[in-house]
Amino acid sequence: MAILQKRLDWVDMAKGLSIFLVVMMYAAASVGEDTGGISLFHWAIAFATPFRMPEFFLISGLFLSQVIDRPWRGFADRRVVHYLYFYALWAIIHIVFKVGLLATNPLGALEQLGWAVVQPYGVLWFIYMLAVVSAVTKVLHMLRAPVWGVFAVGAILQMAAIHTGAYAIDQLAAYFVFFYAGFVLAPHLFRLTAWATSNNALALVGLLIWAILNTALVFSPGFAMDPIHPVMGLAGLPGVHLVLALAGTAALCVIAALLTRLPVMDWLRWMGSKSLIIYVAFVLPMGIARTLLIKFGVLEPTLLTFITMAVAITSPLVLYWLVQRTGLGKFLFERPRWAHLPGTAKPRDQLQANPAE
Repeated sequence: MAILQKRLDWVDMAKGLSIFLVVMMYAAASVGEDTGGISLFHWAIAFATPFRMPEFFLISGLFLSQVIDRPWRGFADRRVVHYLYFYALWAIIHIVFKVGLLATNPLGALEQLGWAVVQPYGVLWFIYMLAVVSAVTKVLHMLRAPVWGVFAVGAILQMAAIHTGAYAIDQLAAYFVFFYAGFVLAPHLFRLTAWATSNNALALVGLLIWAILNTALVFSPGFAMDPIHPVMGLAGLPGVHLVLALAGTAALCVIAALLTRLPVMDWLRWMGSKSLIIYVAFVLPMGIARTLLIKFGVLEPTLLTFITMAVAITSPLVLYWLVQRTGLGKFLFERPRWAHLPGTAKPRDQLQANPAE
């Protein structure tokens, strides 16, 4: 039980690092778009570009083996309907607020709501794709598709950089291999993190070597710092990107495992346990904070990004705390019984997946 708890702690710590990087990326990009400025956070995001989203998918697949053999109804409720409920709910909130109210365009809001069914909406694309990759993996598992064959095909699709114009298909091709890697490589990652916690010095040496190689490949010829989307150097080449994504995810898991040994970092583990709560709700306060700060003359890119990011991370947590304290609006973070498949409802099915699943 102690080993299991340690594993859960480092997984939540890794999720904390993940959501921190995701919010940082959106905050930096939005500030860059509004001001044209480059902040220190842009350079940090550029370094993390090869693995920032791949590791979010890989970590989401780590415990899939514990539920993959469930009957379809139970699996679909927990791994497909669960995510689609929160995607649909928060897509409605985002679109109605941003398009229907702020832009006073109700017809445009209705149009975007319709498109959101087939084209993942905004930052919520990740929640949508978690449902998709989970369903695809379940189907392949039922068909007894060879594991390493599926992994190889996923790797080929990722390296092919497919652009069909259908966002869901393109993102499936780009990220399925990482979710599937979490599923098939989980035992190796658990062994790696266990080794790292017992061999701190060697783990730190390995992280230093990885950081040097990742830096050299990202900031190599071809790199361009753009205020919105930095362009990787050699790290962006097919195959190189795939390897760096897997290596970066392994490194992030090792970092997370080492951080669990520092009580002062427990806030990051706690934040990781609420990572999806932050993910669905950070965009609106981020936009409001950035707009107000610019209006009041805060234009220095690094300071503007830092404050915007802090508001974006803390606001969903404050909202979650208020919901828990008052009991009002629980549907925002807890799936009601009617949103379950028949016979599968569980009490307090919150938007913070059990780390053991």
